[in-house]
Amino acid sequence: MVIAGKNNSQTYLEEERKYTLSPEYGKKPPQAIELEEAVLGAILLETNAIIEIIDVLKPESFYNEKNKIIYQAALNLSRELKPIDILTVSEELKKLKKLEIVGGYYYISFLTSKVASTVHIEYHARIIQQKFIQRELIRISSLIQEKAYDESIDIDNLLDFSEKELFNITEGNIKKETAKINIILDEAIQLIEEASKRKEGLNGIPSGFTELDRITSGWQNSDLIIIAARPSIGKTAFALSMLRNIAISHKLSVAMFSLEMSSVQLVNRLIISETELASEKIKNGKLQAFEWEQLNMKIKTLEEADIFIDDTPSMSIFELRAKCRRLKARNDVKIILIDYLQLMNAGTDNRFGNREQEVSIISRALKALAKELNIPVIALSQLNRSVETRSGDKRPQLSDLRESGSIEQDSDMVLFIHRPEKYGLTEDEDGNSTKGLAEIIIAKHRNGAVGTVNLKFTDHLAKFTDFESTGIDNFDENISSKMNEDFEDINIPENNDNFNLNNFEFENPPF
Repeated sequence: MVIAGKNNSQTYLEEERKYTLSPEYGKKPPQAIELEEAVLGAILLETNAIIEIIDVLKPESFYNEKNKIIYQAALNLSRELKPIDILTVSEELKKLKKLEIVGGYYYISFLTSKVASTVHIEYHARIIQQKFIQRELIRISSLIQEKAYDESIDIDNLLDFSEKELFNITEGNIKKETAKINIILDEAIQLIEEASKRKEGLNGIPSGFTELDRITSGWQNSDLIIIAARPSIGKTAFALSMLRNIAISHKLSVAMFSLEMSSVQLVNRLIISETELASEKIKNGKLQAFEWEQLNMKIKTLEEADIFIDDTPSMSIFELRAKCRRLKARNDVKIILIDYLQLMNAGTDNRFGNREQEVSIISRALKALAKELNIPVIALSQLNRSVETRSGDKRPQLSDLRESGSIEQDSDMVLFIHRPEKYGLTEDEDGNSTKGLAEIIIAKHRNGAVGTVNLKFTDHLAKFTDFESTGIDNFDENISSKMNEDFEDINIPENNDNFNLNNFEFENPPF
């Protein structure tokens, strides 16, 4: 027999090819029709049965099209706070002009005969939802396979599509169970007991800055922390100082995603901070013998640290989530740092109306990621120019967060880095020098106090450390520097046996 000009052999080969490309060809999709009927029957018989499953099942969870329509009608009645039974559901279907489509009154009555008991309705609903997830995975894998054969599709777009579709399944279908308070209390008491055993008394991840940790009790699990500042104030330096403290001083695993700087640049800054060698010498490699020895000795601590760095540029939130999940599963990372939020994107399909909406989606996704992995997520953020145009001390405010108010809303903590000397403010209100002073302003703290912590910023090392309130360190450095400058102009006799400093006069005495 010839079909549309093709002989039997050609037709057979085409049919065989279908089976080869689609191993699932001829198989029934995962389904549980009898359980669908039992659940709908229970809803029709028991007034409050739908309350047990309303957060588990959606209309699309049902495989049978008739069952989808009936469940949607029951949901409509539930939202309007109307009773749900055979008669009300039938009337709702009649109003929607779908009663005959589902099989009329006969099928509605038939569903109630499938119910043995309403006790296990939630368990049955979860099986139905599992079948739906299986069908969705089959659907998405088929789409991915189809797109993978299309040579015109960019591989990055394909990966982004795949991750996004799988992310949507997880986000929309995997839900945490409600827990009774006694179970949560046990977990809370256990955390308090663990905190009491620590010398520093922290119940979170320590930043390594004493005063900051005293206020925050460390970075808390599931928190989204935003650290914001204007460019060149020291956001990356602050993040790297924290990263070093967490990984080296406290021996915890930490990951950093840098969308701005390369991984080698970040490591070079860590080397400068750890070895305290001049950045120029690290860049040009002109080190003396004792400096090479100092370098080799100090970087051993970095080599042994559990620090993971990813410098993928313009990363999407879906890619970040996938990488963080792997890092948590394989390396048990305790904290995630992102430098910085505004360089991320929410996807490649350009469906977002504007950049503000996209940043809103990113900030919500970061908060969801922190909750999912149950670890702190710290994201650096830019501030807008209003800081620089403001008169007075130019301290940042929450309204200065760039591109989206949702950053403030979604975050558990917002910290600003403020360095007065960057704005030409050399003295504070009490007349103290602001040289090397960095104010960490805790502007929002959902679970604690707000305030300002002073840290010391060493510019040539790009390093933050605890602030010495006495200022002796700065005083010594200034005196030493001033003495060196003044002594350079002194002509000391070659035969200096009788040399006496009192014989010389200084134009600007260092003392």
